[in-house]
Amino acid sequence: MSSTVANHIATAAAPRRRLPIGIQTFSEIIQEGHYYVDKSAYAVGLANEGKYYFLSRPRRFGKSLFLDTLREMFEGNQALFKGLAAENAWDWSKKYPVIRISFGGGVLGSVADLGQSLHQQLTLLEQSFGLKPQFPDHRSRFKELIIHVATRAGQRAVVLVDEYDKPILDRIESPAIATDIREVLKDFYSVLKDSDEHLKFVFLTGVSKFSKVSLFSGLNNFKDITLDPRYSTICGYTDADVDTVFAPELPGLDRELIRQWYNGYNWLGASVYNPFGLLLLFDTRQFKPHWFETGTPTFLIKLLQQRQQFTPDLTRIVASESLLATFDVDNIPVEALMFQAGYLTIKDIWQAPGQMELTLKYPNMEVQSALNNSLLQSLTGGLNVPGQHLSRLYKLLQAQDFTGLKTLFHAFYASIANDWYRKNELSGFEGYYASIFYSYFAALGLDIQLEEATNQGRIDMTVLFNQQVFLFEFKVVELNPAGQALQQIKDKGYADKFKARGEPIHLIGVEFSKATRNIVGFEVETLQVA
Repeated sequence: MSSTVANHIATAAAPRRRLPIGIQTFSEIIQEGHYYVDKSAYAVGLANEGKYYFLSRPRRFGKSLFLDTLREMFEGNQALFKGLAAENAWDWSKKYPVIRISFGGGVLGSVADLGQSLHQQLTLLEQSFGLKPQFPDHRSRFKELIIHVATRAGQRAVVLVDEYDKPILDRIESPAIATDIREVLKDFYSVLKDSDEHLKFVFLTGVSKFSKVSLFSGLNNFKDITLDPRYSTICGYTDADVDTVFAPELPGLDRELIRQWYNGYNWLGASVYNPFGLLLLFDTRQFKPHWFETGTPTFLIKLLQQRQQFTPDLTRIVASESLLATFDVDNIPVEALMFQAGYLTIKDIWQAPGQMELTLKYPNMEVQSALNNSLLQSLTGGLNVPGQHLSRLYKLLQAQDFTGLKTLFHAFYASIANDWYRKNELSGFEGYYASIFYSYFAALGLDIQLEEATNQGRIDMTVLFNQQVFLFEFKVVELNPAGQALQQIKDKGYADKFKARGEPIHLIGVEFSKATRNIVGFEVETLQVA
């Protein structure tokens, strides 16, 4: 399901129109009378202004629906665009043959599986265009198909490739197999450059962009619009869309909470909502990690653990545009993988001539909460360890029960089996203790600020919750004298920055011991601010 171009949407209750959850085609949405967000102007603009395009967006973000909209437009199905921007902006007198290839369905676990998928898709296309193939290999059949449909129609062909990279990502945990699959696809896609004279328009979509020296070798004529501000909202819903198109769905739901939980994805332009999560919110009326639950990022969690990622840093990664733009099977920067897959998005931009640095963040509360829950399961070595403590943590914070908090924090670490420590190098990493501590708060979806700057230094962690301010400082006693954590908060005057809020400020010094693998110090002072 998705969002994009002239799309979708919503409702759950009769007599309003039902939500098109699971619908993949533009024609179904229009013909069945669903609500829609009209983005057909993007389709017209791309078709009129260029020829070869590439777009990366996370899964379930509307890429398939956008391609289907392009297909209907190029095939000349004018009736579907009645009342949309494209109706009076497109030349409907011309119809173009469209070849659409998709790897979105199922998991292709080997080169043989990929070969079978290509054979099946090419066979169906050949049959639909009345072509009897003369060549046995996929590359030759693809090129023959392009030439045949263009000649037969008297118009150059349109090629749309959906989830072009999914066969590789399906086996990214097995680099040797992923590399073999990549080479097959590289050969297959090279047909596009060889067939230029027979092509009107080509659009490739996927989650990730692999480097030009690998999968994109020879396809240097593609325009990557992933980080083009003009196309930041080509997939997804804007705040304006939610307030207008989805207005009938809003009663009974906290509008600001909707924004906090599902908005925030950004590609150098306006921020957007993930359509899948938003539609399921409107359907279920429950604030849950709807998008995240459709695909737990097992490989990503393993990669973060292998690289001993300090989890608080995930909210403040700074990366160059080039680093985020591509990666390869045997060279996967964490920043690029998390950004392209939708677990991080753009927060701030720094630019100079020829240079651009991007600061990343979690897109919203859905991703922050669900990802940190998964990280906790990895950091603590068990599925049940985090869950039994999270609700308790929330209630204790509400009650400002610091004795209970100390007991609970101690239980966090005591519940981690000794066997897990022996098997995981991460437990020797100094930031491990703070990573677990941070991820518990992040998993609750709380407002957390890390290393907040003051004129005296940086506060390790600030939590703003229930009209209270909680300031945390972390120390390891083997490296710092006991009692220094709380004293630093006081000596540095960290609370001064928050006094203007007029809310109680809790100063909390937390001290860990590598020897006992637990908290050995937990001191609290509360300032009542008038």
